[in-house]
Amino acid sequence: MWAWSSLLLGYLLGSISFSFLAGKLLKGIDIRQHGSGNAGATNTLRVLGKGPGITVLVLDMLKGVAAVWLGYLLSGGDPLFLVLAGISVIVGHNWPVFFGFRGGKGIATTIGVMVSLAFLPALLAGLAAILSIAWTRYVSLGSLLFTALLPLFIWLMGRPMEIFWLSLLLFVFAWFRHRSNIVKLVKGQENKLGAKRQA
Repeated sequence: MWAWSSLLLGYLLGSISFSFLAGKLLKGIDIRQHGSGNAGATNTLRVLGKGPGITVLVLDMLKGVAAVWLGYLLSGGDPLFLVLAGISVIVGHNWPVFFGFRGGKGIATTIGVMVSLAFLPALLAGLAAILSIAWTRYVSLGSLLFTALLPLFIWLMGRPMEIFWLSLLLFVFAWFRHRSNIVKLVKGQENKLGAKRQA
């Protein structure tokens, strides 16, 4: 029973939208009505600035870390419940019950989950993503690269199969959530980091 409760707690934790709260507290706005319309760290950066953007990024990552640890504590370390708690917090971030089921795309929270479950593979995928963003200034491309490389590194490094299957699920999840960004990348219309948003 306690183990299953980690899923609900993970979802509720994920449903805390730090991007939305930052917009309300700092500018009295619904951030989902500005910029890209996404309640995530990148849009927070564009709309509210570097400080709030970085803060939201860190807090969203910590949600993922906290959910996995809740799964660990409540299940006695059962890998299945660590994975399920990770899925729950990402679902909560993307579809938050507290904010009309309109949240972010879950990349920062995914990073937090995967750093907790598979640190080295997540670190290597993260470094590749950071280099990609630094080179192209496309945050979405870095996010997609991160989720694409994770399953490969997890498989090559022999991590538990539960974590490997989770990484595949998160890969599909992230690419589905970024489908409009993928179209813009192909067309050369995606917004670059630091550039003014196109109309």
